[in-house]
Amino acid sequence: MTTDLAITNSLPNSPTRVLCIRHGETDWNAAGRWQGHAPVPLNPAGLAQSRALAHYLARNGWPIKAIYSSDLPRAMQTAQAIAAALGLTVHPDARLREIDLGEWQGLTREEVLAWDGERYAAHQADRDHVPTPNGETHLALRARVLAAFDEITAHHAGQTVALVTHGGTLGVLLVSLFGPLERPSLTNTSITVIERSAPEAPWVLVRVAWAPHLETAPLGETW
Repeated sequence: MTTDLAITNSLPNSPTRVLCIRHGETDWNAAGRWQGHAPVPLNPAGLAQSRALAHYLARNGWPIKAIYSSDLPRAMQTAQAIAAALGLTVHPDARLREIDLGEWQGLTREEVLAWDGERYAAHQADRDHVPTPNGETHLALRARVLAAFDEITAHHAGQTVALVTHGGTLGVLLVSLFGPLERPSLTNTSITVIERSAPEAPWVLVRVAWAPHLETAPLGETW
């Protein structure tokens, strides 16, 4: 399939294709800690996943013209591995960050429930309008992510681009574009491919949480 995609992208009236990539694994992923805007780096497993992804994309001829990334370290390290393999430059964009978790950043779900169960219940009941404590609502996350997505895809119409970001961010983007979906596990360094045939055409979901570069399933959680 990758060969076919590379060929069709070189023809006139090529589709606009976006490879939405979740960052590699971190120690906080492994411990189940919520990262939010924390500057958590990749762990050795995450670095290996990122290198494997980069080699896969380079080896299989994906015609990526540009790489955009959340400016948080775990995403930038993943994007930089891809960029090194493809001879490209990473364009950091803070709008592609994970949701700001405020006071819950660095905690596990169990710790939040034990310490702040009432506010957690309120947030879960209306995530669009109730922010995490000193954090962000899903509406705010959606607004900034869609603004970045629309700007990037308009600038690269007819090309293939990579967006390296976060599980929660990708989940909000997918729901915004396609409505409610069965919630797949957007595992570390998985690729979700979306495309459209023309600037006014609807976006089509081609692949979700695809990880052909990994021999074993990475850590992940539903969004």
